[in-house]
Amino acid sequence: MATLYVENVPDDLYEALRERARGNRRSIAAEVLTLLEHYVPTPKELQRRRQWIRQVKRLRPLKSTSAGPFPSTEEMLREDRNR
Repeated sequence: MATLYVENVPDDLYEALRERARGNRRSIAAEVLTLLEHYVPTPKELQRRRQWIRQVKRLRPLKSTSAGPFPSTEEMLREDRNR
């Protein structure tokens, strides 16, 4: 596993990080690692996101089959505007 050293961290940023770590009951190193895991996606995570986006794009044009006998949102809005 690699080791990461960061120099010249501004004091206010370091204090904010320290407070955040304290609030989450973690060390500063553990908090930084958590932030990196959350905000820097790995190639595997990027692939998972791409698959999810493809699935959403594929499903988006499908009409809902459970609308039932109720009017659509557009129809209700039109009816409301015509009052």
